[in-house]
Order: sequence, then structure tokens, then C-alpha cells
Amino acid sequence: MQIRTIGILGGTGFVGRTLANRLIQDGYRLRVLTRNREAHRENLILLPGLDLVQTNIHNPELLAHHLSGCDAVINLVGILNERGRNGAGFRAAHVELVRNLITACREKAIRRVMQMSALGADAAGPSHYLRTKGEAEDLLHGATDLLVTSYRPSVIFGAGDSFFNRFAGLLRFAPVFPLACANARFAPVFVEDVAEAMARTLRDPDYFGKRLQLCGPSVYTLEQLVRYTAGCTGLRRIIVPLPDLLSRIQAALLDFWPFGAFIGKPFSTDNYLSTKVDSICTGNDFDALGIRPTALEAVVPSYLSHTGTRARYYRYRSHTGQ
Repeated sequence: MQIRTIGILGGTGFVGRTLANRLIQDGYRLRVLTRNREAHRENLILLPGLDLVQTNIHNPELLAHHLSGCDAVINLVGILNERGRNGAGFRAAHVELVRNLITACREKAIRRVMQMSALGADAAGPSHYLRTKGEAEDLLHGATDLLVTSYRPSVIFGAGDSFFNRFAGLLRFAPVFPLACANARFAPVFVEDVAEAMARTLRDPDYFGKRLQLCGPSVYTLEQLVRYTAGCTGLRRIIVPLPDLLSRIQAALLDFWPFGAFIGKPFSTDNYLSTKVDSICTGNDFDALGIRPTALEAVVPSYLSHTGTRARYYRYRSHTGQ
């Protein structure tokens, strides 16, 4: 199929910046819609063939207007927490936006849609996050006039990520770190591998209608990942895994985190419920794409290691490939 111009929602975020760079290499013209153009000028404005457009993507008329002339749309919009606690924020960001996107695609005769979802997304899932991600997937795949691919990665890592960097920041201020949901399992996946998978499947009809699982090469518990983060940053910390009841209590208390509107909640009841579903693949679709997923040990130390002998050790290992 002929694709020259791609509209991207959520393109100024961590994954979006990497994906934009990757797609520009293939010669596509990109139109990235954002609510604050000036805040992202330095990251994206210099990419050749990229238009950074300020608009409100949650306004159906504006969304359709700015997608006019696009041949495909990529939706990367997602939130891990909401300001409230009733699911309304998740529904607006994930489900209602997708409803508007389907309408806009039909109005502007755009058939190709790529949706960033998550492992465990399920309309009957245990958390607002997983349920609304699942509902959004089902809406798109139920639109039989569209050519949809959904991407279900485990937690994504890379410079600027919100996982390892978040824990590194928390560990710096907590000599004793009470860790909720320590046994939750993840298969962290490198952001550049995810972008590569999306680039390779953009025009491939074999992937239309598919929901792709994307995982890194190894599975870790949350406790293992937090201890690894402490090691990469050279921090000696006492990490105390909490039993399930205390994990739930910690989540309930942090639901009322007073700075959530400014820096987000460090943890919430919805996060706690999401960890009830392990973020691991039952079948890794990188294999069929011919992509060998990158180990986190080859990348994470390069952006977390700053000081200390242990940090220098991790840097050395990353450069020697050990």
C-alpha cells in the first residue's frame, strides 16, 4: 500500500521520539500532533520531513482536520495513572480518543492504523489501565474497514524511560526502600527494538489485524529490576519486599499523593492491580520479524551509571558485551 505521510498521536513522548527518528530514515513524512509545540521543539523540530502541530487531539473536529492528507496513523497515547481514581482519566485517554480516531480515519479515508497497547490489555482485566487498553484494541480491531495492528510490549526501557529512571530517582531519596509487588514479572524491551518492529510492519499486509507481543530476551521480577537499578546507580540501599497486604495499603495511601497533578503518582491502586497480570510474552513476535531483542544489561547502565566504582563496573560490562 502507498504510505507517504503518517500522523502520530503521542509522538512527543519517549517512544514517539525514537519511532519518529526511525521512520524518518525510511523517508516518510511525519505529522506529530501535540498540545504543546514549544515544549518539544528541541527534540523533534530539526528532524527533516517532520511537522510538529499544536492542537487538542481530544477535540474530534481538530483531530480530523489535522489528520487530513495522512495515509496512516500511529496512536502512541497512553497514561499509567490518572488524577482521580474512578477510571475516567484512563477512559478518556485510551477509549474515547480511539473512538474519535476511528471516526476521523473514516472521514479522511485513512485505512492504516497502528495502536500502541500493552501486554495484558484486556477489556475484562483487573485494572482500569488494562481494561481501557483492551477496550481500545477491541474497538480498533472491530472496525473491519481499517487495517489495524496493535503492539503489546512489556515495560519499555531506554534513555529517558519512565521505568528505570523513575526507580533510580526514588532510590536516591530512600536509604530503605519498601517495594510493593516485588514478585511481579516483566520482560523489559528496548525502545529501539519496538520502533524497529513498528517500522517493519507498517506496510506489511501479513500483520494487518494482528496483535503483536513484544518482549526482551529475559524475564525478571520487579525486585530484581529495582536491585539492578540500585547497582547501576552505585547506590547501596536496603530494599524490603512488601507482602501483598502491605503492597495494597501502600498503593491506597499513594492514591492520595499530593503532587500527582505535577509529577504523577509514584504508585497507585491501579498500578497494584495491573501487576496481578505478569507483563511477559506467551509468544514473542520479534522472532517472526527477524529482530533479536536487546538485553537491558547492554543499555541501561549507559544512562543510569553516573558515579561510584560499581557504576563504572556496569559501564565496563556494557561496553565489553559481558
